[in-house]
Amino acid sequence: MKNLYIVCFCFLAVCLTNAQERYLTKSGEITFFSESPLENIAAKNSQVLSIVDAGKKQMAISILMKSFMFEKALMQEHFNENYVESDKYPKATFRGAILNFDTITDKETKVEVKGKLTIHGITKEMVIKALAVKKDNAIVMQGDFFITLSDFNVDIPSVVEKNIAKEIKVSFNFNHQPFKK
Repeated sequence: MKNLYIVCFCFLAVCLTNAQERYLTKSGEITFFSESPLENIAAKNSQVLSIVDAGKKQMAISILMKSFMFEKALMQEHFNENYVESDKYPKATFRGAILNFDTITDKETKVEVKGKLTIHGITKEMVIKALAVKKDNAIVMQGDFFITLSDFNVDIPSVVEKNIAKEIKVSFNFNHQPFKK
């Protein structure tokens, strides 16, 4: 009986430890910016789910494509219907390992996250540079990177190809709080 209590206690301790090592945000922010000679296009999504598993030194992100907000409604409609085909590919995801996670402190630290980004049904490996800091029991990560639309089979009609950059700047800001079940 004593051994059963010890096993139960150890199992509970492991579960509690794992729960304390996860950080989550449901209100992460991702923006993208397309700069072209004819028109600049910007969109913002403030409903991004991001999880950091400190124990495994991993990060996962899930983005609902229809949650991107544009300045012009017509841009948003074209983005969802013609370019990223949000009904067919409703989410973009990223899963990766934070390569130098152990260097994150209460001072802003440069980190790299190596993983797989999936957009429009296409998955590409990338290394994303970010700034990370542990503050007030949270892990804050921010940074930016570029994606090439053709890498993800996003076709731009020739009529508007001068309005949309071939390479898009993506910026992110996540304030991960301790995960509570």
